[in-house]
Amino acid sequence: MPDATRTVYDEDHELFRQTVQSFIKAEVAPYDEEWEQRGIVDRSLFRKAGEAGLLLFATPQEHGGAGIDDWRFNAVLDEEFGRAGHASAGLGLALQNDVVGPYLLELTDEEQQSRWLPGMTSGELIGAIAMTEPGTGSDLSGIATRAVRDKDTYVLNGSKTFISNGQNADLVVVAARTSEDRHRGLTLFVVESDMPGFERGRNLEKLGLHGQDTSELHFTDVRVPVTNRLGAEGEGFFQLVRNLPQERLSLAVTAVSAAEGVLARTMEYVTERHAFGQKIGSFQHNRFLLAELHTEVDIARVFVDHCVDLHAQARLTPVQAAKAKWWCTELQVRVADRCLQLHGGYGYMREYPVSRAFADARIQTIYGGTTEIMKEIIGRDLGL
Repeated sequence: MPDATRTVYDEDHELFRQTVQSFIKAEVAPYDEEWEQRGIVDRSLFRKAGEAGLLLFATPQEHGGAGIDDWRFNAVLDEEFGRAGHASAGLGLALQNDVVGPYLLELTDEEQQSRWLPGMTSGELIGAIAMTEPGTGSDLSGIATRAVRDKDTYVLNGSKTFISNGQNADLVVVAARTSEDRHRGLTLFVVESDMPGFERGRNLEKLGLHGQDTSELHFTDVRVPVTNRLGAEGEGFFQLVRNLPQERLSLAVTAVSAAEGVLARTMEYVTERHAFGQKIGSFQHNRFLLAELHTEVDIARVFVDHCVDLHAQARLTPVQAAKAKWWCTELQVRVADRCLQLHGGYGYMREYPVSRAFADARIQTIYGGTTEIMKEIIGRDLGL
């Protein structure tokens, strides 16, 4: 259970936490390994999450939502999936809530909201965002996918890769170039899965997150109605940048909770497993290591809670989000690595959750902006 001394959440958030924990126990844990083997989370997860009220909390009531604009509920969901070790399923729901949802809530007109928000909130529709391209990673200004205006449609051509929820997605927010201007030449569009010319490529095989359908997407002369454009033409770069701090905070929240989860499970192991006549955890080296890991995770938790509080007040800066993202994800990787070592040979076995925690953690320092990009953001803010 979360530390009772934490002050960022109130009673409503803690009651919601219990709902999330019950949902994970009933609707995720029994099927998680099957999804990992299949390479994709079942669509029913999203529908069940919608029925339980776990999706797009800020959706207005007239569109089927709760109308609660409080990101701390998102954070509670991210925490509990991270702590439970169900990274693939948790990432899919976090994408719906923390990444795709804001674009459909904040950049849409009433007609667009009435088309998309009810399904996204109920889980009948699954969302994805397509920024990364085969030749373009963290540099959004290098996007080459193009959209050419033709009367009341745009003709979209290009390819995207590493797109989470790519196989399941019904709605894909696509960043495309509408002019040569490096920053004001990007525009966002919502591509619907049944549009001619839209094709899904491979469901990519990955080191970890095996249940997450990370995919290639291809667009060949896809005619996207002007009514599927998000905001004004040429504003896409700024729209993407504006939402990145929330995405990065979501990853930081998940990272700290995942570190807490794998550490808790490792504590159980080292107090039960014996070697040379004593508990593994009682050797001085291991005792000191665990003391270090617990201290670092506790410190990270305090900073992330502070960032969550700032974001709930609309005061979180991109630099603060970058600090949280790089520090906490690197910590998650380090904790998972050390915990695997403490398990010895068993830690390398798939049947032990620590092996999956280790593999799932590794992507955290890469997507959402690499650690190096986060440090670049922080360094530039220092005037360097």
